[in-house]
Amino acid sequence: MNEPGGAPDGDAAVVCSAKACRAPAEWVLAWNNPKLHTPERRKTWTACEDHREYLSHFLGVRGFLKEVVALGEWEDRPAGAAGGSAADR
Repeated sequence: MNEPGGAPDGDAAVVCSAKACRAPAEWVLAWNNPKLHTPERRKTWTACEDHREYLSHFLGVRGFLKEVVALGEWEDRPAGAAGGSAADR
């Protein structure tokens, strides 16, 4: 799920994508780079409470941020509901 931090799937705990942060993630930041991705594709980073604003700002100033969702809500969505493929999550 999280790109910079390495995407743990399955039973592993999801951790924050901020560099060197190993805190449990509470948020999913869905984004896409319009120069590289189709409009419906969503890449994801995860964030702990402490890094949510920082990572959102980083993506937002570039025009990449599309949505910030609580981790539990994101995991409850059907696989295709957020756009992109399951591999993007």
